[in-house]
Amino acid sequence: MKRCVVGIRRGGDAEVAGGGKYAPTVWFPSMATMAAVLSEDNRALLCVIRDAKPKTLTELAALSGRQVPNLSRTLRMMESYGLVELKRNVREIEPIARATDFLVVLDSPQGERK
Repeated sequence: MKRCVVGIRRGGDAEVAGGGKYAPTVWFPSMATMAAVLSEDNRALLCVIRDAKPKTLTELAALSGRQVPNLSRTLRMMESYGLVELKRNVREIEPIARATDFLVVLDSPQGERK
């Protein structure tokens, strides 16, 4: 699993030019959103998914101690940022962690680069 580089892009910000080693691949609209999505509990959940490779949300619920509806909401939100894949099998959903290691890239408040 590759390291996921994350950054903050406010609604009015222009596209970030350039690429390179530290170019974010996942963008959050604010620091608060990033903190909520990458909370300690959610990062631990990603590690459980990576290590145990549960085949269903019910199995993940048993492993994590969380309720299925709570997991479903959390995983759908994380899927929207590309952090997990929810593989739909006939009647079940298999969670797959796409990232468990994160590098947060922060710009200066004025957007200046050094």
